[in-house]
Amino acid sequence: MTVTVLNAILKPLLEPRLPDWVDARWYASKDEAFALAPAAEIAWFDMHSKDDMAEVFRRADRLKWLNSIYAGVEAFPLDVLASRGVVLTNGAGINAVPIAEYVVMLMLAHAKGYREVVRAQERREWLTQSPGKRELFGSEVLILGYGAIGQEVEARLTGFGAKVTKVRRSPGPGTLGPDAWRGELGRFDWIVVAVPATPDTQHMIAAAELAAMNSDTVIVNIARGSVIDQDALVTALEAGKIGGALLDVTTPEPLPPEHPLWTLDNAQVTMHLSGNAQTLMFQRSATRFLANLARYRAGEPLIPTVDYAAGY
Repeated sequence: MTVTVLNAILKPLLEPRLPDWVDARWYASKDEAFALAPAAEIAWFDMHSKDDMAEVFRRADRLKWLNSIYAGVEAFPLDVLASRGVVLTNGAGINAVPIAEYVVMLMLAHAKGYREVVRAQERREWLTQSPGKRELFGSEVLILGYGAIGQEVEARLTGFGAKVTKVRRSPGPGTLGPDAWRGELGRFDWIVVAVPATPDTQHMIAAAELAAMNSDTVIVNIARGSVIDQDALVTALEAGKIGGALLDVTTPEPLPPEHPLWTLDNAQVTMHLSGNAQTLMFQRSATRFLANLARYRAGEPLIPTVDYAAGY
């Protein structure tokens, strides 16, 4: 029997479908997780506190495979896991569909000035002109980060007739290399940021990149706040150097009430809600975990596995 420590929230989804070689032990609190961790060969630990995460991994010294629902792995002690040879599977791609839908919603809302339409309804004012007249059709979109989310975004925007260019390491139609996109920033109407948060992507969009954009360019960030120099972004927005910023992520989170991003008319903050705008997150994660259990038993590679060197 393989001791597997799991969050009790997942019990209704997993318990009836677990194979007979799994000795499932369920935790409903961090203290229960700490107590169960030393016996775990397989575990699914997701905790809100980085300190709690560090403590549970310190105790889980028999761990061979760690699973997480989170796509981002900034809260994990990757050096510790790597040194112990623990395989980490994360939630990459689990939320790709709802996040891609959120991207399109934000773009359409901005293009049509929908925020002003809602405000007019609240005032009971009948508008005679649309506050926004932009179309996605024919617009130029750059997708930075062509993982599961980037691919889902492309599929939806292509359906609207947008012209999508993505950044990839390998060349191909409609692609730019990792060193070429900065020189092309001036031609894009929309820039969708969907890269993982790593040291290499820290402030990958800063003052120089913002200055290279045109005055109508709108940035959509559903990656992490750290990939954009937020102070430089505020400066560019206040000066009208770019068309707008649609931010599902910020630095820090929650964004302080006094932060200028809350009040800028050309910025919209959506409180990191895109991945939660669904009802199937746990079901999708449970199905993936069960498929990986079969792979683990058979000695096959798990999917998706975090690359410790790359940081995602």
